[in-house]
Amino acid sequence: MQADLLFLQAKVYNSYFKQWSTNNVAVKDGKFFYIGLRGEDTFQAKQVINAEGLYMVPGFIDIHLHIESTMVTPESFSAGLLRNGVTTIVPEPHEMANVFGLDGVLEMIKASRNCPVDMFYAIPSSVPSTSMETTGGSIEIEDMDALLSTGDVICLGEIMNYVDIITDPDCKTNRILEHIRSHYPELVIEGHVPKLLDLDLQRVIYAGVNSDHTHQTLQGLEERIAAGMFIEIQEKSMTPEVMDYLIRHDVSEHFCFVTDDVMADSFRSRGHLNQIVRKAIGMGMSPERAIYAATFSPSRRMRMYDRGSIAPGKIADFQLISDLSELKLESVYKNGAEVYSAAKAFEPQSSGYRFPEHFYHSVQLDELSAADFEAAAGVEDGIYRCRVMTIQDGSTFTKESQVDVPAANGRLLWEDSGCGMIATFERYGKGRQKAFGFIAGDTIQRGAVATTYSHDNHNLLVIGHNVEDMVLAANTVIRQQGGFCVALDGEIKANMHLPVGGILTEDPLDLAAESVQQVREAMEELGYKHYNPIMSIATHSLPVSPYLKITDHGLIDVNAGKVVPLIIEQV
Repeated sequence: MQADLLFLQAKVYNSYFKQWSTNNVAVKDGKFFYIGLRGEDTFQAKQVINAEGLYMVPGFIDIHLHIESTMVTPESFSAGLLRNGVTTIVPEPHEMANVFGLDGVLEMIKASRNCPVDMFYAIPSSVPSTSMETTGGSIEIEDMDALLSTGDVICLGEIMNYVDIITDPDCKTNRILEHIRSHYPELVIEGHVPKLLDLDLQRVIYAGVNSDHTHQTLQGLEERIAAGMFIEIQEKSMTPEVMDYLIRHDVSEHFCFVTDDVMADSFRSRGHLNQIVRKAIGMGMSPERAIYAATFSPSRRMRMYDRGSIAPGKIADFQLISDLSELKLESVYKNGAEVYSAAKAFEPQSSGYRFPEHFYHSVQLDELSAADFEAAAGVEDGIYRCRVMTIQDGSTFTKESQVDVPAANGRLLWEDSGCGMIATFERYGKGRQKAFGFIAGDTIQRGAVATTYSHDNHNLLVIGHNVEDMVLAANTVIRQQGGFCVALDGEIKANMHLPVGGILTEDPLDLAAESVQQVREAMEELGYKHYNPIMSIATHSLPVSPYLKITDHGLIDVNAGKVVPLIIEQV
């Protein structure tokens, strides 16, 4: 009997039993053909591989992530995935959608088609995430219909505006949900519902949103599973109490592991979804259950029944691992062909894909001056109690605090208040709106940072402790059509160029990792205290992430779902 590959004496993971068995494995036409004791006496294979001592594990499947979080193109991202045993992903390009609308999503799909990793896209469902921000593009119901006709889409991406679902029956989000339920009843609907409990949580589930990938508490996790939600566990949810619950309870069918956002430097040094699995094993979860949560349960959530297990007829995406606790990777196979080997130099081939020319000219903003950073211009002399966005290490959630700031000569004298300034500038040429706030806590204590990588609207975001550095950082980013710039005392300390939409680089992953590391270290030098300072600052403008955020419309009270003034009262 003919086969393309025959692996002998591999320790094969069986997803259906969550167990290992020593077997021979035949692969034919890119699929698994046979798993059992029959070997060379039965199969005439083009290549026979002695896999004795190696664990054969399905390729990892990540069903919730944003390629743009790594700030590289799909091609560079795919190469990084292969080195970490990930063979299938479900990316949601809502960052590109916020910059370019439908065109942004379609171009990301095009850029993915020649990548060795399978990429099945999620439709960005919340672009913009709220009505309280200006974006470069939007995704409307007719755009969703167009995307579903491409055959490259597998689900409706995370529904983010949970406040409107609950409070506004006629809002855009509820209209989208009604359209999907009516016209595509089998389509998976993903959710983003941080901190919701009890009635509010169940109202969102009733609307059709039946997964959550946000930061989990033990109470929230249990309530979600009890209500039928599928939980996507990212690293920040892997607290001892959450992991203990997942280990002690029979809930394997109700959760999987995902990465959501991975910075390029972390991707290079720590890995990707394999790092999450490795961490779970280190926290006491059995390898069998940890692997299940990165292979079989995510494949079933997304109804990808052709993968996620090593069984006859399934796509032959798999890894050979020599050390199970450390997930030491020896080789990766995609559709039955070796695509990565630890023993060989890894040189991914370029597809030559280039984005349309206008994707490199998305920052429609004139250079700024000191006058552009006058908060509450024209205010009368006196003392004013103002809102402060307070940053806290360990979370992308912020808190609201207050500070008394003197005013004189028509401006708030914030420089001696103990706070920094945060400002955002609309950069798509749609009104030139700008907004100001004050910032404190575990953020920079001197200098300035500017970026167009600011979720989800990706307008120009600037924080700083003196206007001169803020102007320098902001104008550097404007001149180079996007990026991250850190400045101190009139000197640029780090600068990352992001020319594609102001949010992506076309550099290989390793080069992008170097740039990200330099930005991270420069921010930490300025006093930023956070497990991920880049993601922290990028979510200061995310008006669906509690509690006080900022967009070009102003300061946003996220839980109330409204714009609130910087000045609370005169004291």
